[in-house]
Amino acid sequence: MSVADPDAPAPRRILLYGATGSGKTTAAQRIAERLGVPVILADEIGWLPNWMQRPPEEQIELIEHAIAGGEWILDSAYSAWQHVVLPHVDLIVALDYPRWFSLQRLVRRTVRRVASREELFAGNRESWRLMLSRDSIIVWHFRSWRNKRQTMRAWAADPDAPPVLLVRRARDMEKWIASV
Repeated sequence: MSVADPDAPAPRRILLYGATGSGKTTAAQRIAERLGVPVILADEIGWLPNWMQRPPEEQIELIEHAIAGGEWILDSAYSAWQHVVLPHVDLIVALDYPRWFSLQRLVRRTVRRVASREELFAGNRESWRLMLSRDSIIVWHFRSWRNKRQTMRAWAADPDAPPVLLVRRARDMEKWIASV
């Protein structure tokens, strides 16, 4: 983990990216609060009630409108609209944690949400049935983890990509947030 210039002004358009369960939303909310900029939640753009995925063209319209404000923290970028966001990003904060770490966070969060019946975006709630189904967020973690890790590392290696802060440990993320 490194920051190119500690004297440079704080980035004002930050994309958090990482595996499902890595803590992107929580980190995005904390960074947004510290910087005093709006937070954009990808799941609010991507999902409709009853776990129906919003059509990709609508997602693109919503993200274009959301990032037009100039300052924002985005807690993820769906593949359908990464191409819209990346040209506007000042910094990608890539949560490149080991699989076991993000998976244990995800399982704890999912069980808590199921037990509490916590309402999520678009009125959706997680359930035991959904948690144990083929459409489970836990199954999604296994399907997407490797690709997300490859994407983060490819961005970090690409000189034409926005700057990437590759974070491999949660304690390093905590230190970075405190320094913003």
